Formats: sequence, C-alpha cells, structure tokens
Amino acid sequence: MKNFKRVAVVALSGAMLLNAASCAKTAESSGSGDGQLTEITLVLDWTPNTNHTGFYVALAEGYYKEAGLDVKIVQPPEDGATAMVASGQAQFGIDFQDYLPPVFTSEEKVPVEAVAALIQHNTSGIISLKEDNITSPKGLEGKNYATWDLPIEKAMIQNIVEADGGDFSKVKLIPEYVENEAAALQQDIDAIWVYYAWAGISCKQAGLDTNMIYFSDITPEFDYYSPVIISNTDWLASNGDTAKKFLAATAKGYEFAISDPDKAADILCQQVPELDKNLVKESQQWLATQYKAEVTRWGYIDQARWDAFYKWLADNNLSDPIPAGYGFTNDYLPE
Repeated sequence: MKNFKRVAVVALSGAMLLNAASCAKTAESSGSGDGQLTEITLVLDWTPNTNHTGFYVALAEGYYKEAGLDVKIVQPPEDGATAMVASGQAQFGIDFQDYLPPVFTSEEKVPVEAVAALIQHNTSGIISLKEDNITSPKGLEGKNYATWDLPIEKAMIQNIVEADGGDFSKVKLIPEYVENEAAALQQDIDAIWVYYAWAGISCKQAGLDTNMIYFSDITPEFDYYSPVIISNTDWLASNGDTAKKFLAATAKGYEFAISDPDKAADILCQQVPELDKNLVKESQQWLATQYKAEVTRWGYIDQARWDAFYKWLADNNLSDPIPAGYGFTNDYLPE
C-alpha cells in the first residue's frame, strides 16, 4: 500500500470534466416508506485500511441499515474516486484536499465537494531510519528521497527543507514507486513521504528505528485535510436527507472506533480478512485519537485551515486561486 494515497494524479481532461458535470445521477432508491433501502455506493481512495474503519463498523453493526441505507463499499478504478463521484457512478468517495485543486479550478464546473474529514489533521510526513540522522528537513540534503514526481509534493518538500535552512537542490529526488516502505528504507531509499498510521507503524513492526518529520509541524498551511469524504453536489441538492443519514451512520461508526479501537480493529479484519491483524490493531489504537482530535464534531472541516492550504498553493503558482470557503461543506454532518 502506498501510504494511503493514490500513486498517480487523476488527470481530468476537459472532455471528462464536461461529462462529469453533466452526468450526475441519483442513487437508486425504493423509498423508505415501503421498508426498502436506498442504495449508496462509496468508493475508497485505495485498498481498505484503518482510515476507513468507521465505514466497515457502520456496515457490520447495522448503522447504515438502521438509517434505511444499503451501502456498498468499492475500491477505486485507475482514474480514482473523484471521477466516479463526479460522473454519478458513486454518491460518496474518498480523496485528499491536496488532490482536489484541478477539480475546483477547472473551466467546466465539476459537481464535487468535500462533506466530511475522516481525520482532523494531516498525519503525513517524511520517514527515515534513525541511523541516517534526518532529524529535521535540512537533513534531507544529500539523501535519496523517493518522489512521486508531483508538482505539489515537490514544492512541499522544497518548502520544509528551505524553512529549515537547507538547500533543496541537494536533495536527491529518486522517482520510485514504493510498495514496501520498510524494505525500501533498508535498500536505496533514505526518506519517504508516508502516513504514519499505516506505513510508519508498518516500519515499526518490521523492527526499524525511524525518525518522522510531520509536515504540519514545519509549515502550518500543510495541516490540510487528508483524507476527506466527497460527494456529488448535484446529487446532494436532491438527496440532502439521504446524505445526512449516511454521514450520521458513518459518524456513529467512527465514534465506535474511537471508543473501542480494539473491537473496531477486529471488525475491520473480519470485513477485510486479507489485512495484517497486528498492523490493523496498532494502527487503530493510534488513529483512535486522530479521527476527531480536539474537535467535538466528527467530520468537521475548519474553513481557515482549508483556505490556508489553497492560498499557499495559489501564492506559489501551484494552482489557480480557489475562492474562500469553496469546495467543502459541513451542512450534512450530524450536530
């Protein structure tokens, strides 16, 4: 698994964007009045992991069914969850705030917005072996960094290195698809962008002593929302009550994972038996404190933090400007 994130950027062409904007369709619903369930499709960002535990808990514990919903969780196609949601093939999906600017700045309006944050803070950063002594971003000088070769990614690495007084030109960017972080760190790669809850803990369980530099500790604007639940705005306009039911049941699943991470881990492993149970258990314990962190309302997105990241992108010519408050809503979250 590649750090919870898709490996390739979704390149939405103009034609695809136009199609996405015009093809949104509603979920098939037989109506709750006759006791039948409304069908909802949720498309993940990657293979199932502890970012997604709340969904699987809500399924297993019957929270969706109680809400009158028949929820199907599917893995994404190559062009990602956002394309499926935009075209109406799925009512909800998982994406990342740093992957959404092309959607929000396209000439043709794409009917997609974020409706909840799965995790309150950006838990990603740069992992390295302690023996390499990369204790701050400047320490990346002269080291091999496995890059996805994405403009935003490289700009963020440059930012944190230079903020620490380092010379970004001295960082050795190695384009490499890393599937096994522990193996890569013991071979030709010194540093990798990871999400600690999965790849970081995986390295720990492999017996590696590592250093972790979190982006949000260096540059406040990098404390963006990663990942988020997205939905189709055209569908939301006609199905607001259904969206609220889905998010209320999902919130209940995440509250369960917060209060009883061990049992939640068991549920996830039962639902997805191919997962490493030891990794899931430790990851779940770690994420239990991160899903809501300091907020009282699961899923809440703070506009100041949302806007700050997009302003940073625009200021650094990495994206066209995105209007303040654009691209997300808290309106469908349970109170």
